[in-house]
Amino acid sequence: MATAGAAPSSDVIPVRPDERFDEARVAAWLRGRLEGADGPLAVSQFGGGHANLTYLLRFGDGPGAREYVLRRPPLGPVAPGSHDMSREHRVLSVLWKAFPLAPRSYLFCDDPALLGAPFFVMERRYGVVVRGGIPESFGGGRDEAANRKLSSVVVDVLADFHAVDPARAELGDLGRPEGFLARQVTGWTARWERSKVEGDPLADELQRWLLDNLPASPPATLLHNDWRLDNMAVAADDPGRCVAVYDWDMCTRGDPLCDLGTVLAVWYDPDEVASSLNPMPTTAAGFLRRDEAARRYGERSGRDLALLPYYLVFGTFKMAVVLQQIYFRYHQGQTKDARFAGMGEGAKALFRLAASRRP
Repeated sequence: MATAGAAPSSDVIPVRPDERFDEARVAAWLRGRLEGADGPLAVSQFGGGHANLTYLLRFGDGPGAREYVLRRPPLGPVAPGSHDMSREHRVLSVLWKAFPLAPRSYLFCDDPALLGAPFFVMERRYGVVVRGGIPESFGGGRDEAANRKLSSVVVDVLADFHAVDPARAELGDLGRPEGFLARQVTGWTARWERSKVEGDPLADELQRWLLDNLPASPPATLLHNDWRLDNMAVAADDPGRCVAVYDWDMCTRGDPLCDLGTVLAVWYDPDEVASSLNPMPTTAAGFLRRDEAARRYGERSGRDLALLPYYLVFGTFKMAVVLQQIYFRYHQGQTKDARFAGMGEGAKALFRLAASRRP
């Protein structure tokens, strides 16, 4: 159910001018399709993401107000297979039954006349998203016990998610697990080629290394494909209790170590130089070190992590390409968000880091 009577949210911003949509038209489409959507609509925007656009829909005021969340792809052309709202809706319409931390999606619309792109509407979850610095409510980075809880919840919930039976989640036919890792590597190298603004010999060298050293995958599980602390929300009164996991547009079945490699790629130790865009405060005192996090996942999941260094390199390469794709949209004028201006240099730094992490 949508939340009723919630106070106005402090984690949203006014909708950015170039990311507005026809609110009246969307409200008319939702009326009669969504419980509580018959009142006046107020729209604001969750400002922390860097790709898909996420909006808060608030119908009415006071105790009877209803809140939902609308998700759509970023502005401009997107890479084939990415920002798939249809997939995200399909996953979130059923995953909540087997993995309650996944918000429930209610409606999907593929008519571009409404927003210019497909979108879906899902339930609103309340919690704290930790992005960059640790909020003062959790000690502002000074509370080592709170920091350890934040780091532990990332790997614990990931291991729990990988333990979900895809068939029980009604996702037993999602994706193509056979050959998943090879397709991932070739797919992400192709994304790099399409988003180049200038050449990078090191990135090209990494592509060859990843293909030449491809390991055999463990048994397939459900995958999130973008697992990070800032794609989770924790309880306002307990940084060790997850209340929601977000951003499921790349969810599939495949190699679970890809998820682990993705999150460990941005898990910097205190003696390392973090990239310019680091969503996790991993150098805070008490935060698990990267090897501790990997070991904790291995113990909770029972998986052999002997080949994890490969996945760490791939995860770092993938994050570099993500930054490059965002920068490419900015460079092409497809978005005017000034946060994206330095992401080209950020991608180069991550390519260098990926190369340094090769075993």
